Amino acid sequence: MENRVLPLSGIHNFRDYGGYQARGGTLRTGQLWRSGHHFGATADDLEAVHALGIAKVIDLRGDSERAEYPCLRHEEFAGHVVFHPGETASERGKAVHDEAADGVRTAEHARASMVKLYARLPFRPVLVGTYRLYLQTLAEDHGPSLLHCFAGKDRTGVGAAVVHRLMGVHPDDVMADYLLTNTAGNSEARIAAAAVSVRASFGPKMDDAALRTIMSVQPEFLESAFAAMEREHGTFEAYAEAVLGADAALVARLEERLVV
Repeated sequence: MENRVLPLSGIHNFRDYGGYQARGGTLRTGQLWRSGHHFGATADDLEAVHALGIAKVIDLRGDSERAEYPCLRHEEFAGHVVFHPGETASERGKAVHDEAADGVRTAEHARASMVKLYARLPFRPVLVGTYRLYLQTLAEDHGPSLLHCFAGKDRTGVGAAVVHRLMGVHPDDVMADYLLTNTAGNSEARIAAAAVSVRASFGPKMDDAALRTIMSVQPEFLESAFAAMEREHGTFEAYAEAVLGADAALVARLEERLVV
């Protein structure tokens, strides 16, 4: 999948997270897309996204983020945007990387903060509500879908990894897709764009290495989320069924819809 990443100017981290070997076949390509928000999309970006025929957009952001950074859509966009109302990040309505940045000074502080944050993400009520809608949406035959949050790396990263795990994608591929955030598209532009809000909140107290850690992904971040699921429910599969509603019937529908 040399063309997994769609290079865009104003939408960061836009890529296909299908194409991996799964249980019983291969995840479809051109059906599962993920990205950051579309607030800064250019006209060319919107044309490129429109050409993908996306029918469902799953927006993992909270109400405050959607109000402050409304996503731009192509004038002919006829899809449906899915989300659970409320805040999926902090009570301040910021993106989760902003939340993790609170009080951080160094890269090591940032790493520890992100690990703690990921351990909480799988249990946040509003985020869980949108994840449940996400899985239900994928199990229905709507056509291509797009999963996104603010930066397209944390809430989106966990969501994409959940689908990969449910579909039996090898753990190495699950992690490789997650870590692709660090190199997908113009990562420097993505970091610079998000740094504006982080710096506005926390200013010069955070050093540059800490900022880069907050705006990147590391294996221990995602591992923290899955470890938390297993601590609370014994196995990932038990978590997915109890919290996300991914019982055997839903998983079977996902496989029928997504695996070829």
